[in-house]
Amino acid sequence: MFNMNSKGIRRKKSSLSEVKVAVIGAPGVGKSALSVRFLTRRYIGEYDHQSETRYKHEVLVDNEPVLYEILDTCPKNEDDFPSSDTLNWADGILLVYSITDRRSFAYVKKVGTLLNDCDMPLYLVANKNDMIHLRQVSAEEGTILARDLECGFSEVTAAEQVGPVAMVFQDLCKAVLAARRKSKHSLLERMLGAKTTNIKLYARGKSDSALPKD
Repeated sequence: MFNMNSKGIRRKKSSLSEVKVAVIGAPGVGKSALSVRFLTRRYIGEYDHQSETRYKHEVLVDNEPVLYEILDTCPKNEDDFPSSDTLNWADGILLVYSITDRRSFAYVKKVGTLLNDCDMPLYLVANKNDMIHLRQVSAEEGTILARDLECGFSEVTAAEQVGPVAMVFQDLCKAVLAARRKSKHSLLERMLGAKTTNIKLYARGKSDSALPKD
């Protein structure tokens, strides 16, 4: 397992925003290659994972330090979908398919259906766009699916690109942080609303007590 828990990360961890990302896709689409490309800027083309792998990595997002925890899932086949434990663990999900494999596109569509009731930020990634001569899934199809899922979409290649791959992870991170801020704001509004109601009720009670006694 690759772990970037340096002393710097441990020292500042209490002040970091922590974001958990699950990378989900059919076997062979390049989930590990994308994750490691983002973490180390290096490209490793062959992986032989027998189980899921977790990575930690600190990065600046909009000049603020964020500690990523990335779960590189490892489905055994194209009918092996992410567990409820994985979905409950994640703050955001990166859905990955390969433009050269239509079955992998069908896989993320099915996962997207499973996530219909989950209020969680998603990002759709089409990997291997350097293999245009082997393309089976058009960019338009990816755009339409992203629109249906109400999420961001990019075509990238882990084999050749560092910047676009990093941008995908950072865009998902920004969506997670924005959703977190929105949730806190909504909670604060509810709390303030309840406090205002209690004040009004108390004031009404005080007024009643001031009525003339019989």
